[in-house]
Amino acid sequence: MTIPHRMTGTGDHHVLVLHDWFGTSAGWGPFLDYLDGRTFSYAFLDYRGYGERKDVPGAYTLAEIASDALALADQLGWERFSLLGHSMGGKAAQQVLAEAPLRVRKLVGLAPVPAGSYPLDEAGESLFYGAAEDREKRYAILDLVTGQRAGRVWLDRMVDQSLRLSTTEAFDGYVRDWTTADLSERISGNPVPVKVIVGEHDLALTADVMRGTWLSHYPNAELEELGGSGHYPMYETPVSLASAMEGFLHN
Repeated sequence: MTIPHRMTGTGDHHVLVLHDWFGTSAGWGPFLDYLDGRTFSYAFLDYRGYGERKDVPGAYTLAEIASDALALADQLGWERFSLLGHSMGGKAAQQVLAEAPLRVRKLVGLAPVPAGSYPLDEAGESLFYGAAEDREKRYAILDLVTGQRAGRVWLDRMVDQSLRLSTTEAFDGYVRDWTTADLSERISGNPVPVKVIVGEHDLALTADVMRGTWLSHYPNAELEELGGSGHYPMYETPVSLASAMEGFLHN
């Protein structure tokens, strides 16, 4: 199976990029304009049921994302690579690490979901598990994670893109897996260099959450909080994000 993907850059340092629950391989905003394509090659994967692979059926799990990511790396001839995962994609990146630890050079988690289960109370289950069928719940989630600071035009655009570029079945399947899967034992203590980047206005995946999860799991992890941003720094603070991420990958 040939896996369609998006590429930017021609550099020798290869980076696999895994998008969030609401996004696609194309959902990275102006951030792409500030990447160093002479040093890095970035491959952006769409999950099954999303973007260019919207019509590809699947189980819609983190394990499936990891399997497809590794297949894409093989397709590109990338024996070793770094990983960038946003939100749900941050947990999927940890699944890739668990499956192929010797192939991963560095790992960047961007507002990333931790490796453990993500418990939801009754209201949280109603909001997150109901979002596949309910536009207003998708809007409420995006408003929450951006610190209730984003304007309606941007929020509407993000919701509309998620509805247009993913299937209901995939959107529902992935959230039920990333909230319940527990990878902690498989990745805890891994010495891979890790950088965790969060936005100061993210009301869900905060710096404190990262200290209690990512930084406790990885002995070579560092944390950076981006000022002026919530959960989507690729839109909110793209220059700062590119600098923070590539500064880590360069070293």
